[in-house]
Amino acid sequence: MRPRPQTELHAELRNLRRFRAIALAGFAALLCAPLPVLAQDSPAPGASDDSGQSEQVPREVAFEANALEYDSNADLVTASGEVLLRSGDRSVRADSVTWNRTSGQITAMGNVRAVDEDGNQLFTDSLELTDELKEGAMSNLLLAFRAGGRLAAAEGRRDETGNVVLDRASYSSCPVVDDDGCPKQPSWRVTARRVRYDSETKTIRFDGAYLELFGKRILPLPGITVQADGGPSSGFLVPDVGINASNGFEVTASYYWHMAENRDLLLTAFAYTEAVPMVSAQYRMLTDSGAFQATGYLTYGTRIPLDSTVPTEEKDIRGYFFGNGKFQLDPNWSVTSSLRFALDRTFARRYDITRDDRLRSMIDVERIDDDSYLSISGWVTQLLLVQQPQGLVPIALPLIDYRQRIADPILGGQFEIQANTLAITRTEGQDTQRAFARAEWNLRRITDWGQELTATVYLRGDLYHSDSSILTGTPSYRGRDGWQARGVAIGAIDMKWPFVGSFLGGTQVITPRVQLAAAPEIENLTIPNEDARSIDLEDSNLFALNRFPGYDRVEDGARVTYGLDWAAEIPSWRAKATIGQSYRLTDKPSLFPDGTGLTEQFSDWVGRTEIRYRDFVKLTHRYRVDKDNFAVRRNEIDATLGSDETYLEVGYLRLNRDIDLNFEDLQDREELRAAGRVAFAKYWSVFGSAVVNLTNSEEDPSFTSDGFEPLRTRLGIAYADDCLEFGFTWRRDYVAVADADKGNSFRIYFALRNLGFR
Repeated sequence: MRPRPQTELHAELRNLRRFRAIALAGFAALLCAPLPVLAQDSPAPGASDDSGQSEQVPREVAFEANALEYDSNADLVTASGEVLLRSGDRSVRADSVTWNRTSGQITAMGNVRAVDEDGNQLFTDSLELTDELKEGAMSNLLLAFRAGGRLAAAEGRRDETGNVVLDRASYSSCPVVDDDGCPKQPSWRVTARRVRYDSETKTIRFDGAYLELFGKRILPLPGITVQADGGPSSGFLVPDVGINASNGFEVTASYYWHMAENRDLLLTAFAYTEAVPMVSAQYRMLTDSGAFQATGYLTYGTRIPLDSTVPTEEKDIRGYFFGNGKFQLDPNWSVTSSLRFALDRTFARRYDITRDDRLRSMIDVERIDDDSYLSISGWVTQLLLVQQPQGLVPIALPLIDYRQRIADPILGGQFEIQANTLAITRTEGQDTQRAFARAEWNLRRITDWGQELTATVYLRGDLYHSDSSILTGTPSYRGRDGWQARGVAIGAIDMKWPFVGSFLGGTQVITPRVQLAAAPEIENLTIPNEDARSIDLEDSNLFALNRFPGYDRVEDGARVTYGLDWAAEIPSWRAKATIGQSYRLTDKPSLFPDGTGLTEQFSDWVGRTEIRYRDFVKLTHRYRVDKDNFAVRRNEIDATLGSDETYLEVGYLRLNRDIDLNFEDLQDREELRAAGRVAFAKYWSVFGSAVVNLTNSEEDPSFTSDGFEPLRTRLGIAYADDCLEFGFTWRRDYVAVADADKGNSFRIYFALRNLGFR
C-alpha cells in the first residue's frame, strides 16, 4: 500500500473518532445494552438541526495501537497490535480492529476483551457490528459477570430489541480455577439451546435448559431465569425429598417470587403419603426504617390432643404462624416484635417445623441514648408440649422499664435511677401487678497498692397487688392477695487485688476477691414470686448483690463472699479459672430452697474453668461442690475439639441438688450432647449428633426416666464446594408426643449456591 499524504492521514485520524465511538458502543452492545446513543455526548445548549432535534456530538474515546493502516482500494482502516479503546470505565482490547468505511462494519479480532462500567467482562475471538449498531455477531465467547456468574456460547448476536442472543450456551456461577489458579470444571452448569440476556433488567433467560452435575445432564429446567448481577430472580426451587416417621414419604416444592428489590414471597407445597398435603408462604419486606418477615403453614388433617387419655384422632384445620421484625424509627427509637402461634399443641413437632415446647411472642419499643434507656414491652407464651393448662401461663403486658444515668458524679460515684412496672395476667390463675423505683450509687477507686475497691448502695421501694393467689400450686410463690409494699436497701464493698507475673513463657494474673454485702430484713413471702423462681448458685451470680434472679425475691442479711480468679496467657494457650464461696453472718433460716447451695451459713463452692488452644481446643467446665461432703452438685462440661471442617463437640450436664420435687422450676437432670463432623476428600464430610437423657427415676418427678434414654440422633453425609451442596441425613426420634410419632426420618437435600433464587 502506497504512503498517503500527511494531511490526508490526519483527516483519517479525525474520522477515527467516530470509529472509536462506534467500536466502544459495539462493546456495550455485546453486553446486550440497547444503547445506540451511548457513543455520543449530550448536545451543546442551543444546538439543533433543521428537524428541531438536538445535534448529538460524538464522544471522545481514547485510542491506542501499535500500527495503523489504510487500504484505499477497499476503503478499510485497520488498527493492529495491542489495540485499546477506552471511554470512562469502559474499555475494549483486541489484537486488531478493522473498519470498513463503505459498509460501516467494524470487526475486532483476536483475544477480544471488553469491560463495561459495571465490571462485567466479555471474552471472544471475534466481534462484528455495524456503525448504527443494528446488528452484531460474536463467536466462541465468554461473559464473566462481576457478581460471579459466567455465560459461555458458541455463537452470539444482538437482536432487533438490543438484547444479546446466544446459541448453544451454558451458565455457571462456579469458579473455573482452583485456589492455585489452575483450571477446573465447574460442579454444575445450566446448558441451553438458546439464551437471551437483557442488560437493562440484568436477566438471563434460558430456552431448552438442563441442569448438569459434574458433566452429566440430570434435570430439565423449563422457564428458568437468572439474574446476572447476583440478585434474586423468580422461579421454582429444587425440590426436597424425605421420609418422615409421622407423615411418610415427603416431597417439598417451592416457587420463589421476587416481587421487588425490597420484598419477596416464597410459596411451598408439601406432599405426603401418610398425611394430607400442606402449604406454606413466607413474605419478607425491607423498608427504609427496618425489615419484617411473616411465615405461615396450613393444612387440614387428623390430630391427637396432647392431653387426651385415649389416643383418638380428630380432624381439624392445623397450622402455625411466625412473624418478626425490627424498625429503627430514628437514632434513638426502635420497635422489635416477634409473633409465634400454633393452632394446636403438636402441629409444629409433627411437621418438624420447630422442636420448641413453648412459643413466645413479644413486642418491645425501646429508646436508647447516651445516658438513658426506656423499654415498653409485652410477652405472651403458648404451651405446646408441656402438660400444663394454658390458663396458668402468665401474660406479661405491659412491662415498662426506664433507667437514667446521672452524667455528673455524685460524691465521686456513678448514680443511676430506675422505674419499673409490670402487669401479669392469667386467664385461670393468679394475677399480679408490680411497680418499683430504684436508685443505685457505685464508686470505684484504685489504691496505691493496686487494689480495686468498689462501693455500692442500692435502694428500692416496691408496690404489689395480687389476687387469686390460691390458684398457684407452690405455696412459697403465692404471696398474699391485695396490696403489699416493701423497702429494699443493700450496701456492699468489693475488693479485687490483682497480681501479675510471668508463667511458662507467658503471663498470669492471680486476683483474690472479697465482698461484704448487707441488707436489713426484707419482706419476701408476702410478695408473689413471678420472676425469681429458678434460683441456683453459680459462678455468674456468686458476687451479685441479689443472687435471686429477677426482682420479686431479694436476699437479706449480711454475708462475706470470697474467691480467686486466675488467668494465664502463654503462646497459643489461654486459660482462666474462678472459684469462690460465701458465708452468711447470721444463722437465721435462709429463704433459699434446699439444694440450691445457699441454704446454710457456708454456701457450696462454685467455679468455672476455661482452656483454649488457638482455635483448635475450647473447654469450659462449670461446677458446684457440696461444702460438707464435696459431692458434685452441678457438673457442666462443654468441649470443642477441631477445626471448622473436622470437629467434635461434647456437652454434659449433671444437676444433683436433691431439690424438693414440688419445685417444678428446679428439677434435677442429667444430659449428654454430642456432635461431630469429619471432612475427607476435600469436599465430602460425614456428620452426626445425639442427645441422651441420663436422668434416673429418683430425679424425675414423673418417674418415667430410666437412666439412659436417647432423645434423638442424627447421622449424615454431605458434599459442599464453593457452589454446590447436597447430602443425605438420617434422624431417629425416640419420644412420641400425641400424633408426632417416634421413629426414623430420612432427608435428601440439594442446593445450587449463587443461582439467584437459592
